[in-house]
Amino acid sequence: PQLSTLLAAVKAAGLVDTLAGDGPFTVFAPTNDAFAKIPEETLNGLLADKDALTAVLLRHVVPGAALKAKEVPKGTTTLKTAGGEEIDVTRGKYITVKSSSGEAGVIAFDVLATNGVVHLVNSVF
Repeated sequence: PQLSTLLAAVKAAGLVDTLAGDGPFTVFAPTNDAFAKIPEETLNGLLADKDALTAVLLRHVVPGAALKAKEVPKGTTTLKTAGGEEIDVTRGKYITVKSSSGEAGVIAFDVLATNGVVHLVNSVF
């Protein structure tokens, strides 16, 4: 239920089959509250632009690893996303994720999926 906006966005971008693939994937999944921080006009524009939407969503997916929270090294680690961008994942007292487009904090860890692991984040980055 916390991810219904994300699931709608994944469907709109045509990424359902991609994310249901073999993986493994680490997904930093924005919650409904994270999407609610985006102004409605901006969000509607993003949902209407499949290429831009796909780029934003793939920025939240790291292919090739199912990285659990305890496996994130202390300090900052740069990871390549499914969209080809790099994000910095920092583990200190909390885990944060920073991209060229913003920053988010991990608010729920290690939701295991059949093809990877999902971490809920409090912002779309």
